[in-house]
Amino acid sequence: MAAPAPPIVPSTATPASPNPRQTAEAREAFTASLLSAGTSTIQSDLQNRATDLHANAAAIDRQEQELLKQTKNLGKESDKWQKVLDDGARGVKETGDVQNWAEMLERDLCVLEDTMAMVEEGAEAKDVAPGGNDGLGEEKWR
Repeated sequence: MAAPAPPIVPSTATPASPNPRQTAEAREAFTASLLSAGTSTIQSDLQNRATDLHANAAAIDRQEQELLKQTKNLGKESDKWQKVLDDGARGVKETGDVQNWAEMLERDLCVLEDTMAMVEEGAEAKDVAPGGNDGLGEEKWR
């Protein structure tokens, strides 16, 4: 085993009065060491933040590219739906045109039916001459 270390005894002698030049140098050395210690901490924090910013910028760029891709896909899908909508609208318009045509045809047929009914009523109410001639040179038709 090693021998125990001698006890530290405080010196009773008073230190010599410091030289102002030595005091200034000591103060500058102390300040420089504090600044370097603080600066290295600040610099490492700043470097960490800069690294994070660059990493985040890369992630944002990737997200931006993905967003552009998805936006293009959404535009294509929107165009498809617009085509389906336009086709449906065209079909509804054609149905409306057919319905309008059918209504006009029905109206014309009603007019013809009414006209024929009036002709038949007029022919029955009139005395017809023997031989089927009504006196106007036309034969009665039925």
